[in-house]
Amino acid sequence: MIAKLSTVILLAVAVSGMLWILIRRLRALARERYALLQEKDVVFSFVQDVGDVFSGGENVDIHELLRRVLFYALRTTRAGAGAIYLTEEDGETLRAHATSGIFPPIVAGLDEGVERAFSKTRYIDDLVKSQTTRIGRGLVGEVAAAGIPLIIRDGEQDSRLPRFSLDFLHIHSALFVPMRFRNKVMGLLVVLNRVDEHPFIQGDQNMLQALADQASVSIYYAKFSTALEEKRRIDYDLGIAHHIQAALLPKEIPQIPGAELAAFSLAAQQIGGDYYDFVKIDDRHFGIAIADVSGKGVAGAIVMSLCRGALRIKAQNNLSPAAVLRGMQVVLSPDLAEDMFITILYMIYDLDTRELRIARAGHTHPLVNPGNHGKPWTIDSAGIGIGIADDESFSAALEEVSVTLAPGDTVVVYTDGVTEAMDQRQNEWGVLNLVKTIQLSALDGEGQKVQGLVEVVHQKLLQFTGDVPQYDDMTLVALRISK
Repeated sequence: MIAKLSTVILLAVAVSGMLWILIRRLRALARERYALLQEKDVVFSFVQDVGDVFSGGENVDIHELLRRVLFYALRTTRAGAGAIYLTEEDGETLRAHATSGIFPPIVAGLDEGVERAFSKTRYIDDLVKSQTTRIGRGLVGEVAAAGIPLIIRDGEQDSRLPRFSLDFLHIHSALFVPMRFRNKVMGLLVVLNRVDEHPFIQGDQNMLQALADQASVSIYYAKFSTALEEKRRIDYDLGIAHHIQAALLPKEIPQIPGAELAAFSLAAQQIGGDYYDFVKIDDRHFGIAIADVSGKGVAGAIVMSLCRGALRIKAQNNLSPAAVLRGMQVVLSPDLAEDMFITILYMIYDLDTRELRIARAGHTHPLVNPGNHGKPWTIDSAGIGIGIADDESFSAALEEVSVTLAPGDTVVVYTDGVTEAMDQRQNEWGVLNLVKTIQLSALDGEGQKVQGLVEVVHQKLLQFTGDVPQYDDMTLVALRISK
């Protein structure tokens, strides 16, 4: 009887133990289920909230998006402060693009300016957003390089975190999670100091990583949308600049008694720095200019417009090309940046005597192809570019020369983008190819007209470069004496 009672007691104890284990397991499962539901709720709420940012169409406010990401980051982890570090355009530099709470400068620490600041919190926030680090450097850079979350439960004892004398900047615990898109780390989500003063735990990490994964997709497409909108704005501005610049070039090739003119100009970018122009000085004299601004794009176009204005003013009633270029040096040089200059060639043709007067401020030499099928030659003259030296040195270096042309002679002036154009093997087209093309064109029917010569040069040049992107602007002007 006693034995049976003992057996019953043992069975009861065993059942009680199993029930206790089962209850504990059920409680654990309930906690896990609650955590999963909470995670699901947070992620769902986040996705729904972020959707509002994208509801405006193409104009996505990335700052508002980052603010909302941090709001949910602090809410899910009960953190007191947080920051989002994103990679810059170089893919290597990390900078805090958004902060929440009083986030300390963990990248490079405080400087002396905080003592003089009227608002220490505002100064610290600006300092955090101005400090940068590289992937692999410092704690932020190392976590980004590893792409693995990091929990620091005791910030006071971890030497990887900086120490601050200001109490409100003390770091008690920290949680770093990578922000990844397509297996590439695009930044970090960092939260500090739980408000309940407990250290961060694995559950916080899981929740924050889930949030970071969702946020990374949104941030990527927001940055992409912002970049696309910026590109559209730039393209629009460049389109307007392109039309303005096109208006600065001659709208049509002028007719000259006893001579023919032709030209082409190809900008390497939507707008370029090459310039050519024709100026009627009087009934007997005609000016021809070609220039190359050292800068390209918008800067080159602005200087080009200044160059055109200065030439038109200085060329009036002036039969000396050198005097015109000296005047342009005086006008333009003070307004040019230190790394910019202009090479320009200006020629004045006398319709009665066929005399061509030339001054060359650092530009390429003019080519002359004789009408009697003789050997092509160059017109040599000294000179340096506008903006390279002071007015006195420029004037002393400039030389004016003159040549008398004969019927059938062709003078070709061009920018260095023509002869320095490259093919797929990085070979330059060169002066020799230009000269050969001019010679061969002059022998066939097309070459009898200067327009045909220019078209052949244009065609041969494009055949040589093929699909290679154009590096420099290419401009060429030809003058042929017909009688």
